[in-house]
Amino acid sequence: MRIGIVCYPSVGGSGVVASELGKSLSRRGHRVHFISYDVPRRLQGATEQFHFHHVDVPLYPLFKFPPYTLALASSIYQIFQETPLDVLHVHYAIPHCTSAFLAKQMLCKHHRVALKVVATLHGTDTELVGQMPSYKPVVEFSIDSCNAVTAVSQYLKKATLAEFDIKKDIQVIHNPIDTDYFCPPPHDPRPARRNKTIVHISNFRPVKRIEDIIKVFDLITSAVPARLVFVGEGPERLKAEMLVDRLGLQDKVEFWGPRLGVGEILQDSDLLISASERESFGMTIAEAMSCGTPVVATRAGGVVEVVEDGVTGYLNPVGCIQSIAEAAVKILTDPNLQRQMGAAGRELVQRKFNVDLITSQYEALYQKLIDDPDADCPQAQKRETLYQI
Repeated sequence: MRIGIVCYPSVGGSGVVASELGKSLSRRGHRVHFISYDVPRRLQGATEQFHFHHVDVPLYPLFKFPPYTLALASSIYQIFQETPLDVLHVHYAIPHCTSAFLAKQMLCKHHRVALKVVATLHGTDTELVGQMPSYKPVVEFSIDSCNAVTAVSQYLKKATLAEFDIKKDIQVIHNPIDTDYFCPPPHDPRPARRNKTIVHISNFRPVKRIEDIIKVFDLITSAVPARLVFVGEGPERLKAEMLVDRLGLQDKVEFWGPRLGVGEILQDSDLLISASERESFGMTIAEAMSCGTPVVATRAGGVVEVVEDGVTGYLNPVGCIQSIAEAAVKILTDPNLQRQMGAAGRELVQRKFNVDLITSQYEALYQKLIDDPDADCPQAQKRETLYQI
């Protein structure tokens, strides 16, 4: 199949999911076309073959805000004229669903072509940004205009249907994890070592509750010799650094900024901590579990679909600093428990979120759309796909 993938190039969850899915599709022999205003971070250094199409957003003094939505719609339209796509898969509702709708209408009117569009909802696009009064009506319309809609968790599906008047059925397809890359280190030495490494990976937004993690770590250090590694960047970093200074933790807390080699970091970590008040899935949580790294997280949104409480890690109420710290200490001071939870987490991810499993689910969805006539463009002629699944 010829598959177009629209995503943001950031290190956030939607860009990561789109990149991992695209790489997996490429390995299976599909022709993958990424469409974005920059190369997604997870594609940098990738060995898989794919085409990248840059969305050029012209700057003009009349426009206070560059019209990215229109530029993306035009890019999709032009790409399709050069390389007809069997499916366009857009990640993140705003404004990608809207751009896809515009391109779909143009292709139908001018070329009698039916563009099949799949939209994947990731969380912030519907739980926060999409509910703003300026966006909500067009988000509802644009999502319903897609041929198929997926959500990364049951939680996100329910939350979306509760907040939006959407008639389109939403299929849950979880995020893909490359378990060959995210894997435990050979002869795993972590449970036996005395000095522990705790990691947190995020975009440092307020919803991640970074200060809670620092307070938790402050309690942990009274019982376990450990260091805390922050990976990522965002608006809460300065406040986090200031709290580290106030608590006198400068020698034990490290801020590494954004990193591409997340797998290697997780392989060297004894525990991942997440204190989020809202998560649609918990991508870094699943990646940690795939590396055999236990997780202590908050019982937030889709995280309960990823972490099996008491088996692959521990879940705690949002904001409960003491209980999160106690759970972390319990794991870090018991090598057998750390080893058992790490193995259980690895097994769960391989069974539920392995990239090959998730890719097969999307391939089946793509093929179903390709085989169905498009009522939105009845004059379109059926095209043969490049590959058959």
